[in-house]
Amino acid sequence: AGPGSYTVGTMSERFDCHYCRDSLQGKKYVQKEGRHCCVKCFEKFCANTCTECKKPIGADSKEMHFKNRYWHDNCFRCFKCYTSLVNEPFMLRENNKVWCSNCTATEDAPRCKGCFKPIIAGDQNVEYKKMVWHKDCFTCSQCKQVIGSGSFFPKGDDFYCVSCHEHKFAKTCAKCKNPITSGGLTYQEQPWHSECFICSNCKKQLGGKRFTAVEDQFYCVDCYKECVAKKCAGCKNPITGFGRGTSVVNYEDESWHDYCFKCTKCARGLANKRFVCHNGKIYCAECPKRL
Repeated sequence: AGPGSYTVGTMSERFDCHYCRDSLQGKKYVQKEGRHCCVKCFEKFCANTCTECKKPIGADSKEMHFKNRYWHDNCFRCFKCYTSLVNEPFMLRENNKVWCSNCTATEDAPRCKGCFKPIIAGDQNVEYKKMVWHKDCFTCSQCKQVIGSGSFFPKGDDFYCVSCHEHKFAKTCAKCKNPITSGGLTYQEQPWHSECFICSNCKKQLGGKRFTAVEDQFYCVDCYKECVAKKCAGCKNPITGFGRGTSVVNYEDESWHDYCFKCTKCARGLANKRFVCHNGKIYCAECPKRL
């Protein structure tokens, strides 16, 4: 910005006002673009209009101009904070308003999604998907505690700290009832921590291994054979349901592998066939006749 382009003085020679033709000798006059005029005519016909207050800038006023716009020097102030911009850096913005550099930086700064105030250079902030918060404004939607630069979980327009997300959204272990934050497994449509899904006898984890469920208890293969499985009345080995002979024959509180349930005399397999029990032993329908 700079001063106006005209000269003010007191006439010592014989000149008349260019507009009203009154004598200017001994009077204050204004010379602009080669013409001499009295102060009154200058303000009426020649003076520039102040961009801010819309009044003429008289010969006795200090004038500032920038890009064909004019201001009284006392009107040349920041639109936002009213600081005088004479000899100060400024920005001409919309509606011909002038702003100081500080207010310009603040106005153009991104706005915090939490408090809606500007985030200026040097402020600690959090950015997520083109949104930005002051660090202290980025809080958990549930407990309202500051998340800041910590871990968080987005859910729609809400954000949750790790603890609140676990209690509100995480699956709950069928055994310990605590949230499952990572990993885990599913059995019969129920979630479990891997460390909770264990053999009831030896306490080893069963995830990814063969096991047997007995009345809400789980057993690995070895413990089931040793502690739970019935012993075959024929071979005396555990009936596990694994491998060969998954079918079981039960008779009078005793059990057999299907391949062990055979005639004591002729060794014919009797699973799903007629048999006779004689003196505590199993026979096919024909062999007792031969005894």
